Amino acid sequence: MKKTNSIAWGILVLASIGILILKYLKLISISPSEIWGSISGAGCVLLVVRQNIWNFPIGLANNIFFISLFWSSHLFGDMALQIIYILLGLQGWWQWLYGGKNESKLEVSHTTTSEFLILLIFTLLTTFGLRIYFIKINDASPFLDALTTVLSLVAQYLLNLKRFENWYVWILADIIYVGLYFYKQLYLTSILYSLFIGFCIAGLISWKKLMPKTRPVAETV
Repeated sequence: MKKTNSIAWGILVLASIGILILKYLKLISISPSEIWGSISGAGCVLLVVRQNIWNFPIGLANNIFFISLFWSSHLFGDMALQIIYILLGLQGWWQWLYGGKNESKLEVSHTTTSEFLILLIFTLLTTFGLRIYFIKINDASPFLDALTTVLSLVAQYLLNLKRFENWYVWILADIIYVGLYFYKQLYLTSILYSLFIGFCIAGLISWKKLMPKTRPVAETV
């Protein structure tokens, strides 16, 4: 796994340098916010895979870049999501450091049955409500924007609590994002989210090794 992560970091660094050179030579027409948002986003996910606490400050920088990008692309749901991410990122930063027993470091755990049911109901109802709102404000893709917004919130909530299942939700959201951003001609961001799917699979494998062999008996929140 360490070798895989080293390769992933190497690819990220080389790709970032290549994109910046192409931008400097004016061979590609990609906005600076999309470039830096993509670079910081990829770095953030790789740090999450390693359970490195630095994923949170890098993630906050990523949110700022994407606020600018999504505003210009009229993806208002994704833009609002970045603002919420900033708040969740600050909360998650504290949670990872002091959210364990006796304010110790938080460990990886499974999502409980009650959590799953609550989050499922939240996803269905909130997606329906956001879709109606996005239609009213002329969002570029009301349903998909609403669905990915809610899925990402659920995934970030689970990530903040170091729930193993956060990776499944991220993978589902990223698959949808790839098509949505390609449709909006945000090609670099679409490619980035394709890479995210691979990173999420790596995270799934890495975190699984840290899980107990059996599910915990307790099923309460």
